[in-house]
Parts: sequence; C-alpha cells; structure tokens
Amino acid sequence: MDPRIEKVVQSRRDFLATSASGLGGLALASLLAQEGYLAHAETPQIVNPLAPKAPHFAPKAKACIFLFQAGAPSQLDLWDPKPKLKELDGQPLPPSMTENVRFAFIQKDTAVLKGSDRKFTKYGDCGIDLSDLLPHLGSVADDICWIRSMHTEAFNHHPGQLAMNTGVQTFGRPVMGSWINYGLGCESNNLPGYCVLTAGRGTSGGASNWSSGFLPSTYQGVLLRNQGDPILHLSNPGNLPHDCQRLGLDAIRDLNQMHYEKINDPEILSRIASYELAGRMQAEAPDLIDISNESPATLESYGVNRREPEEWKKYRSGGPDEFQTYAFNCLLARRMVERGVRFISIYHETWDHHEGISERLPFNCMMCDQPIAALIRDLKQRGLFESTLIVWASEFGRTPLGENRAGFRAPNTGRDHHPFAFTIWCAGGGIKGGQVIGETDEIGWNITKDPVHINDLHATLLHCFGLNHEQLTYRYQGRDFRLTDVAGKVVDKMLA
Repeated sequence: MDPRIEKVVQSRRDFLATSASGLGGLALASLLAQEGYLAHAETPQIVNPLAPKAPHFAPKAKACIFLFQAGAPSQLDLWDPKPKLKELDGQPLPPSMTENVRFAFIQKDTAVLKGSDRKFTKYGDCGIDLSDLLPHLGSVADDICWIRSMHTEAFNHHPGQLAMNTGVQTFGRPVMGSWINYGLGCESNNLPGYCVLTAGRGTSGGASNWSSGFLPSTYQGVLLRNQGDPILHLSNPGNLPHDCQRLGLDAIRDLNQMHYEKINDPEILSRIASYELAGRMQAEAPDLIDISNESPATLESYGVNRREPEEWKKYRSGGPDEFQTYAFNCLLARRMVERGVRFISIYHETWDHHEGISERLPFNCMMCDQPIAALIRDLKQRGLFESTLIVWASEFGRTPLGENRAGFRAPNTGRDHHPFAFTIWCAGGGIKGGQVIGETDEIGWNITKDPVHINDLHATLLHCFGLNHEQLTYRYQGRDFRLTDVAGKVVDKMLA
C-alpha cells in the first residue's frame, strides 16, 4: 500500500494501541490460536446486518405499517368534534391566548375561530365520535386507539415530519423504521427490512423521512415504485445471462471485501449486503407487486380498481389515479408483512389545507378511508393483526382559527398549522383498541388531559416491538443516541 494511503486509513496510534485492527488484535489472535479457540486467521465472514435479533423482552408486534398523512389533516374535522367551536364560529380569541403563539401564516389581529361543518356520528361499542367522512374506519372503530392529545414543538412541515419520524427536528438522525430494523433485523431474506411507498405529491421532508441517518445505510428505507420495476434498474438488461451477472456480483463482493480488510469501515459491509440483497430481490420483488393471485373480493374491498368520481377530480392535487395508487399501496403493505418485511411506510401528501378544506378534505378521506379499513380487516382475517402495528399519523394538526394570511385567495376557508394538540391513532400489534386517550379543551386549542409527546409515542411503539427505548442506542460522535433522544415514556394506557 502507498504509505500516504496507509497514513490515512490507519494512524500510528491505531496500529499500536487498538485491539480491533492494530498490534492488540494480532496479539489477541495469536493467544486464541494457541488456546485452540481460533484455528486460523481468515477473512471474516460477512454477517447479514438484517439477520433477526432478539428483542429486549417478549414483543407483541413483529411488523409496522406507518400511514403518514403529510401536510397535517384537521383533527377538528375528523377525530375531535368541538360543538363549542362551531357555536363560536367567526369570533376572535382573547389576545392573551395568542400573544406568545407563533403561527406559520395566521395574522393574529384579524384571526377568528372556524367551526367545522362536518357531522359526527358515534361508532362501535366504544362510542367514538367520528366525522361523516370516515364511515369505513367507523366500521373498525373498536380495533383502534385514538390519541387526541398529541403534541410537538415543530410548527412547519419539514421539521415536523423529521420530528415525527426521528424524534427531533434536525437532519441526520435515523427514522423509526431504521431504528427498529437495527434493533431487531428482518425476517425476510429477499426483501428490504424497511420499505417505503408513496402516493400524491412528494413530501416536504423527501428522503429524509426514511433516512438511516448515522446508522449504516443497510437500515434506511427503500423506496418502492408501484408500477414497472419496483426499484429502478432492478431488472437485468434482456441480453445479460444470470450466470454472467452472478460473476459480476461475486467480483464486486470480493473487491469490497478487500477494501473492508484495509479500512474496517462498516459501511462497506452495508454495501456488500445491499448488492447481495439486490440480487435476491430480482426474483422476489416482481412477485410482490403481482396481485393477480388476489381474490376479486380482496381487490374490491381495498378498492384497487376505484376511479376518482368525475365531480371530485378538480380537487385532486397529487396526480392522476390517487385512489388506485393508495389502495394498491395498502394491499402491497399487507403482502410485505406476509413476506417478513419489518417496517412499511406509506406516505401521502396534500393534507395541507390552508384553504378549501370543506372540498379538499372529503376528497382525501374518500381516497384513504376504504383501503385503510380493508387493511385492518384483511390483517385480522389472515391472523396478522395482533402482530402488525398500524399507525396513522402526521406532523401536527390544524388550528381552531381560520387561515387568514394577507392576500390569500379564500380567507377563513382553511386552517393553519397547530402543533399544540392534534390526533393520531394506532391499532393492532399490542395496542388496546376501542378507546380514546387524552382530551383537548372545548375549542381544541390546548390539551387538558393525558398529553402525549412524539417521544412518548416512539417509546410506546418500540415497547410493542419488545424494545426498551432507553436501551436501543447507537454510539456516534462520542455519545449514545436513541430514537427518543433524552426524553420519552411509555404510554401504558395504549397497551393491550
């Protein structure tokens, strides 16, 4: 090796002092060989970083489907009815309630309350009040746990999406799906441990919403397409024989192995594992998205062949065939769970209703209500519901005040960002359904009972997987990091 390169990859101190790659390592190897514990020093075997690992304690959940409504749906029009807010529609709030509040767009001097024009109906034995926009989810109400007291510090989309996924608002941290695969590995040999599906517009956070951050890249989310090749460039050129490709992969593996022996960078092991996984995925991924073996009843229940009603197409803001795409993604998520994928994220944008909420929110609900309810019923029918955690969430909620930004086309027809109190829900995988946790005041401004921070949510979800959020750590830049940062507590009321 060129001495200059050697200086870069291994300092004198490392060579003399470390047991991992210096003289200490050579001495240890020699002693082990003398004692018969190490027959010969060969190239270390590549260990699959996604091999299943033992949890901290017995888990309830084996997989998670995380439904992320990017843009922030209005909890006041879906899950948290406020008759008093409707009674006070058009009236201003006392200045004392808003003087220290930071809004994304609302002009405080002229802001007024906006009641909901939705009708709420009680569903299930639990008697939950749900919007008339969600009749299908109402039919599975007793399987769902609603949390009406979520809160976060983020009040803009990208920081909010980062916080909901990584526990903090800053770049460079691993998302929950990466943490869970790091902690538990994956039961599938031929598919990634963490898969991502999208519908509608791209999210504000983009790929940072499924990044592995400082964890090895093996644990990052793999974005799958729902048309054509599931992953770009996954298929071989038509004239490339399989044996020829295998020789190429073997050569790349050997070169990467040689490089790893020189610099001991674990990211190289991730690269080797990724090449091998890509080779196995070429056979598995096309079968994953081939739904021709699904029964007509199953396809009908998800609404895979639905088209947007003609009169609603003008409210579509995420491209054509949103109804079909979202339904297909929900069905695909169930198929991934069956194949051992550990974590599946389904992102849908266009929930950011600063105006026209009375027209645009019904379109989105009509799109997702049926497929999500079908997913819950399908998992139950196949015996997968109790081991599959389903989460419906967003980055924050919407204000009780109407949106009135200066020069806006239709003031007070939508709502601004509201991080202080919003609603999410969970089901399956160790969650106690048929209940509501937390309360907000009579206009939905503040939490009045059982506040749940995003770090508390993450601690609870990890608990369902048999992981102690304080013990699931990764050492980086001199300290141990975790998904819940330095906060978080398990919400016992959520657990079955």
